[in-house]
Amino acid sequence: MAKWVRFTDGAATGFGRVEGDQIAVHAGDMFGTAQPTGETRPLAGAQLAAPCDPTKIIALWNNFHGLAAKLNVAEPAEPLYLLKSTTTVAAPDAEVRRPPAYSGKTVYEGELGIVIGRTARNISENEAAEHIFGYTIVNDLTAADILNKDPTFPQWARAKGFDGYGPFGPWIVTDLDPATASVRTVLNGAERQNYPLSDMIFPPAKLVALLSQDMTLNPGDLIACGTSIGVGSMKEPRNEVDVSIDGIGTLRTIFVQ
Repeated sequence: MAKWVRFTDGAATGFGRVEGDQIAVHAGDMFGTAQPTGETRPLAGAQLAAPCDPTKIIALWNNFHGLAAKLNVAEPAEPLYLLKSTTTVAAPDAEVRRPPAYSGKTVYEGELGIVIGRTARNISENEAAEHIFGYTIVNDLTAADILNKDPTFPQWARAKGFDGYGPFGPWIVTDLDPATASVRTVLNGAERQNYPLSDMIFPPAKLVALLSQDMTLNPGDLIACGTSIGVGSMKEPRNEVDVSIDGIGTLRTIFVQ
């Protein structure tokens, strides 16, 4: 199992593998010809960036049996998803601010993220594993009051598309079996979500294969696997959201409104 991170150093962004309490700096392409440079730097105090630079972010809706049952909605026959703008990307430990033009509720959604490592186009479920680079943690922030503001058109892209509303990280973990892990979301010290990833309607391999039938998945693309029971709004002027997944770690986000 390897942990891959990106970090900022002045105006430049570098990447490397976490080895103990150090980052082993690499050169080249994280998803191709990554080679260690021999340089190391302490992980503590490093300014981490989002661990990859996706060309698109695909976000799932209604992908858990438990949530479908709670909402009393039918389980989908195929993945239901939207695209989030790449300008939603925020780094681990980022302070995300509610936009001045929006005064409504923003909700947290703790999720597993799949990071694509090889170009995937019309692949089978059996081929999907070799196209998945690894897994990360996503907090899919949503401006809830916008979603159904217009009764003629659910505004998924706008509600989830504000700058900074897509924090993920802190790193990408390879060789993880998500079926053995759970997602835990803690808001201002209180647990709000704790659900097993084995409850997914479309688990990672099937999800990647099906999405590749619709569009080409590029190295670095991020798939947010959807969330389950426990989503809620952030009510304090300053909110700390910690999303943890077994085997990956914790993504911390500060939301200010």
